[in-house]
Amino acid sequence: MKQGQDPRRWWALGALGASMLVLGFDLTILNVALPEMADQLRADTRDMQWIVDAYVVVFAATMLPAGLLGDRFGRRRMLLAGLGVFFVGSLLGTLTHSPEWVIVARAGMGLGAALISPLVLAVLPSLFPDPKERAKAIGVVTASVAGGMPLGPIVGGWLLDHYWWGSIFLINVPLAALGMAACLLLLPETRDPASPRVDPLSTLLSVLGLSVLVFAIIEGPERGWSDPVVLVCFPLAVLLLTGLVLRERARGRKHTRPMLDLGLLRHPGFRWNCAVVTLVTLVLSGLLFIVPQYLQAVLGNDAFGTGLRLLPLMAGIVVAARAAGPLVGRLGTRLVVSSGLVVLAFAAFLGARTDPGSGYALAATWLTLTGIGTGLAMVPAMDGAVDALPPARTGSGSGLLMTVRQVGTALGIALLGSLLSGTYTSRLGLEDSGLPAAARDAAGDSVVAAHLVAEQSGSRRLAGAADAAFIGGMNQVLAICGILALVTACIAATLLPDRRPKGGDGTEPEDAGTEPEEAGTEPEEDGTEEGTRAGNSQDSSGRGMAQSEPDARQ
Repeated sequence: MKQGQDPRRWWALGALGASMLVLGFDLTILNVALPEMADQLRADTRDMQWIVDAYVVVFAATMLPAGLLGDRFGRRRMLLAGLGVFFVGSLLGTLTHSPEWVIVARAGMGLGAALISPLVLAVLPSLFPDPKERAKAIGVVTASVAGGMPLGPIVGGWLLDHYWWGSIFLINVPLAALGMAACLLLLPETRDPASPRVDPLSTLLSVLGLSVLVFAIIEGPERGWSDPVVLVCFPLAVLLLTGLVLRERARGRKHTRPMLDLGLLRHPGFRWNCAVVTLVTLVLSGLLFIVPQYLQAVLGNDAFGTGLRLLPLMAGIVVAARAAGPLVGRLGTRLVVSSGLVVLAFAAFLGARTDPGSGYALAATWLTLTGIGTGLAMVPAMDGAVDALPPARTGSGSGLLMTVRQVGTALGIALLGSLLSGTYTSRLGLEDSGLPAAARDAAGDSVVAAHLVAEQSGSRRLAGAADAAFIGGMNQVLAICGILALVTACIAATLLPDRRPKGGDGTEPEDAGTEPEEAGTEPEEDGTEEGTRAGNSQDSSGRGMAQSEPDARQ
């Protein structure tokens, strides 16, 4: 029986889809667990930022080299390794009892996810040689990630209401094990001999540069921005990341396929759409870090109730993502993306009017608008970024696009979380509260800790002061998000190429053009049928935020 006709390939696809569902969960499930973890692990805001960012930083810095390792040494082998690392990280997360070990576990999960995400799509061409079946398979995988996003808060909330906080990691274990079994029993081994070598120095520079930058941003409010460690970290991060750029440019002149193809940014359509994607991801990730704390600690909802109350945000993203394609066909990318950013800015400014007496109705309104603005801006921008490139470079472009999305996530949590932390601490004002110094210090760690201290001490004043200080910090964050969204809307309205599909052809003439010296590059990408298919699969993954609009162009 030919492999393309083997019915077991659909079982393999189901197992791989379950593995990708785990990655979808991890985008949102942790956010509803943070207040519970802060309570049970005695984690402050800085710890919570690191718990989220450890995963994202490692994911962003290692995803491109991880994909190349699969191309060179075997996609099944490296996918199995990624699932194994994710399995161990999830198991460690369930067994630990300190914030530091949770951070270590999350970093391991990020490394596993960096291997899983590109390689699941890369193995599909060998399972489904028929283009129609392959399109369905890609849709199943991207829909698995998309389904995990709205399900994450609900599943996480239900688990937290019935079990301990580690259950949000334990749910990953059987799904990762299922994926490992599928790799061993059902997947053929494939590789791409033409893929570029992984450069250890570039990988090290990317991991260290991003980690040092995030460290400085997160530690600034705690240590003080004039602390010598913080002051040294910022120029060190710039030095490391500059070294990465220079090294990859030098490798780009020697190799037709560098690991990080920065030459793609010379395409205006790719460059400005990337900027939009990074900004929207930064804002969304920061809000997903902050809003669950508001819903749980300030409004008093349990974890499951918090998950349900995040659904307007997810629903807005899904609805807008589905509407974005037809709107782009009628109005063009520029108007749709800039309008989405204006809606996002309006939502942020509306949310910034929250006061201690506001109920959930106001939050539901601006969360829904946030989702709509995100979907309208993100989906056309991601699609436009990949469409702006020559076909031979869409694989590299989608990989770079996924990387900048993860960088935006890491910076959003670090920057907006640190702004919230600094504002909350400065506005809490417990000097005259009569509380012991240890209790004041604990209350200053986070609004969750403040409510715990207030409950133990019977101090209503402390609970009210903590709520007011947190809302003040949240409003400041939302106001800055609104300003950033408006500035980006102006940039999009003036500089974004106005791509408008023409009866199935990709782009306007201004987007289709390429520099003469680049138009013929990377012949290796279509040197083999399998390599081309893998590149096309990666293209489909690169458009996926809202993996809510799975493979819209197919």
